[in-house]
Amino acid sequence: MENENLIELKVLGITRSEVQPGAYALLLENADSTPEMARRIPIVVGTAEAQSIAMHMEQVTPSRPLTHDLFVSMFHVYGIELQRVVIYSFKDGVFAAMLHVANATTAVEIDSRTSDAIAIALRTGAPIFTTREVMDLTSYEWRKDGNYKPQKPVRLEDLPVEKLERRLQQYVDREEYERAAKIQKIIAQKTNSQQSGE
Repeated sequence: MENENLIELKVLGITRSEVQPGAYALLLENADSTPEMARRIPIVVGTAEAQSIAMHMEQVTPSRPLTHDLFVSMFHVYGIELQRVVIYSFKDGVFAAMLHVANATTAVEIDSRTSDAIAIALRTGAPIFTTREVMDLTSYEWRKDGNYKPQKPVRLEDLPVEKLERRLQQYVDREEYERAAKIQKIIAQKTNSQQSGE
């Protein structure tokens, strides 16, 4: 995943989720936001993960290490560096993240729940990124003056053929053939249009 396609994020905090009663929302925003305007991504997280993130942000030290503290301790003991976290996917309402870790000889990517990845990143000071596609799909525009503007839904017809083909494959893999047929029709229309324009 190329760096130029990534958007750096910062963690604003934890709030109660308006979508799922009893759950919490982790609020992220673009790192280059201004005091007047930002793009924000809310991520629903469980109680334990919300508590872990909130405790670290409020600089509360637990009597015994939490699971995320234990991970960081193991990183230190074995000379492992968390280089960055990338939230790379949003599928069926669920975010997915990747831990990019390295030691003196090896660099690997480890798939992770987004809440766990962020809890560990906060403890290590590692940067957090997302892709432009995830940002476009999940963020909303926040303004200091109170005018909140949800992200305008992306029309399938406006997506490039490469992204449409990826979606087509996802629908086929999930056996959602009606949706796949719709995507296939749009791809055919765009391809014919491009060929006739040549």
